[in-house]
Amino acid sequence: MGQQWQLDTIGQLPDSVSNNAVAFGMYQNEPYAFSFSGIGSGKTYQDIHLKSYRCNLITGNCDTMMPLPDTLGKVAAGASRIGDVIYIIGGYHVYASGDEKSSSLVHRFHIPTQTYLTDGAEIPVPIDDHVQVVYRDSLIYCITGWHDTRNVEDVQVYDVVNNVWLQGTSVPNNSIYESFGASGTIVGDTIYYFGGARFGFNFPAQNYVRKGVINPSNPLDIAWDFFTPDNNQFGYRMASATIGNDAYWLGGSGVTYNYNGVAYNGSGGVEPQQYVLNLDSDSTWNKDSIAGLPMDLRGLVQAEANELYFMGGMLANQEVSDQLLKLTLAPPVGLANVTKVSDLIVYPNPSRGVVTLEGVSVGSRVAVYAMMGTLVKEFTVLNEQVLLNIQDLPRGMYVLRVEADDAIQQTILNKL
Repeated sequence: MGQQWQLDTIGQLPDSVSNNAVAFGMYQNEPYAFSFSGIGSGKTYQDIHLKSYRCNLITGNCDTMMPLPDTLGKVAAGASRIGDVIYIIGGYHVYASGDEKSSSLVHRFHIPTQTYLTDGAEIPVPIDDHVQVVYRDSLIYCITGWHDTRNVEDVQVYDVVNNVWLQGTSVPNNSIYESFGASGTIVGDTIYYFGGARFGFNFPAQNYVRKGVINPSNPLDIAWDFFTPDNNQFGYRMASATIGNDAYWLGGSGVTYNYNGVAYNGSGGVEPQQYVLNLDSDSTWNKDSIAGLPMDLRGLVQAEANELYFMGGMLANQEVSDQLLKLTLAPPVGLANVTKVSDLIVYPNPSRGVVTLEGVSVGSRVAVYAMMGTLVKEFTVLNEQVLLNIQDLPRGMYVLRVEADDAIQQTILNKL
């Protein structure tokens, strides 16, 4: 695979937290990562909480927000942002008796006012440790997951505009598809989710990638299939992201475990796996090793196409982390000096069509490169208003390069 990754600690959370729901949002024109609920450093049922945090992704400063409006702490929820609202869905409570209960609640956090709206419509089948993905900025898919005592085949779809739940095509009712602790993402009109734990003795880890092709004319109609890129590669509570046209899975573990980080199979404490996995065009794994990635993840924060953030999680020796980590994917050699330059403004980014460039002088050369370094578009700036049409480019991530006599400016351009 050989991609250039860089992992940095850029901030510190107010408390250590793991198994927390996370999402990205813009607040007062600055990028933030938000965290909701989770488990603290003691890793007992008493350390499961409703605390919420936010971190400024420019300064790295983190602080505490109002807790989730629920009655008991929970882990294994999912968070997704659509517009100005973050939707925190599901999760499970743990009682002193050891009993667990899946949550039916949908909390709605309004980013501009930093307040919670009234809860959304309750989930028809309360769920936790599910796969949660957003389709076309309007629908949130909650796929399989754990309901009280078992994995389920349900694909529950939340329509955020109408505040109603719909039923998508269920995954096949078998241990290949049904899973808890899997993670997934959407590339175009296709859902991919990987790994997780199947129901059974010691909850064995899974090595399948499941593929769900969404019918754009009827987003509830999904054609499901699966494949196994590597019989020996498992994944549990990894994070997943879409970069360009590719699906990625990061961190997590290859062994399943309870909320305290202790393996279900009796082998003791579980350690994070230090991998970034990417599906190749022939449905095999590309794999990079990156030291320091956490496990026990319920998502990551993707601020830019090539910038991924982790809030907490579990590190080596099941240590619950208070770190805000930034993982950057750099362009190939020759385009590796991508920087954000304050006087180069590109909007909208991401875009499906025409973007505007500001801060570009007449006579400059504008070039667009694929991430592998291939030149796909170039022109010379003839006037002060610079419009760049990328409608003809495939979906993906590109390097936008502006060359003038005295400077070279670059940034990442994301084509939707």
